[in-house]
Amino acid sequence: MNQICKEIGSYGLVPVIKIDDPEKAVPLAKALCDGGLPVAEITFRTKCAAEAIARITKEFPDMLVGAGTVLTTEQVDQAVAAGSKFIVSPGFNPKVVAYCVEKNIPIVPGTSRPSDVEAAIELGLDTVKFFPAEAAGGVAMLSSMGGPYAGITFMPTGGIDEKNLMDYLTLKNVLACGGSFMVKNKYIAENRFDLITADVKLAMTTMLGFKLAHIGVNCENADEAKKAALLMEKMFGMTAKEGNSSIFADSQFEFMKEPYLGKKGHIAISTNFIDRAVDYFKRNGFKFNEASAKYNDKGGLVAIYFEDDFFGFAIHLVQKK
Repeated sequence: MNQICKEIGSYGLVPVIKIDDPEKAVPLAKALCDGGLPVAEITFRTKCAAEAIARITKEFPDMLVGAGTVLTTEQVDQAVAAGSKFIVSPGFNPKVVAYCVEKNIPIVPGTSRPSDVEAAIELGLDTVKFFPAEAAGGVAMLSSMGGPYAGITFMPTGGIDEKNLMDYLTLKNVLACGGSFMVKNKYIAENRFDLITADVKLAMTTMLGFKLAHIGVNCENADEAKKAALLMEKMFGMTAKEGNSSIFADSQFEFMKEPYLGKKGHIAISTNFIDRAVDYFKRNGFKFNEASAKYNDKGGLVAIYFEDDFFGFAIHLVQKK
């Protein structure tokens, strides 16, 4: 998988945008970045697509901007000249795909059936678009293709919104989802970029699924931790369960046998995708205590603390099981 696709995967979402007025391009890009999602697929459905891409890449050089609905090699050249870092097409055009492969231009071509996927494999690709996702069989179709095409990842687009987003993202062969639901045309037309930022933030938190996992309380010693856990069991029926370094009261409270991170203790926040969550917070200026990271036996990140304390508590992310 090329670096651009890996970056797309770290975002999990790719806003698909049609821009009719190039003057809207920069404020729209700022709205996406302010929402924590500095990535966009600008479709070549309008005459000003190349100009919009050029304006965005000039003002936001670190933003990952791609060109969508690319149908010809001429459009590929226009998009790349404007600063596009990747190409997306609605279908599988062998000429366009081969042209991009030959010139080392990252391309995510559209597929809707196994024969399209095999054509992509033949040209050396391992990431393709699945379009139109809902009309082409949706989650069931993608799940079925995960067997014979285990080495292929998909970017489903078409009919995806906040209601079915997680159905797609939880599939192991889905790299990211493309969609326009967080960038409404009405808001672009009315210059309500603040509302776009709000929708992007909502889409990101919906995807990441943050929830309180437990609260950790620093105790002076093991005896104090045991007393606290047994008290919670007596008062609220929360079963005390002893571990090596702490005693849990059900899953809600963790009483540390000796003071750990955080003056008062720690707060654990679970997330659907811990790697994406870490990237999301880093983009928003937060730092992590890399030494605190814990991994599973497959090398996957399962927990990590933020570098700073918050209101007397250390906070760490944990991967939902």
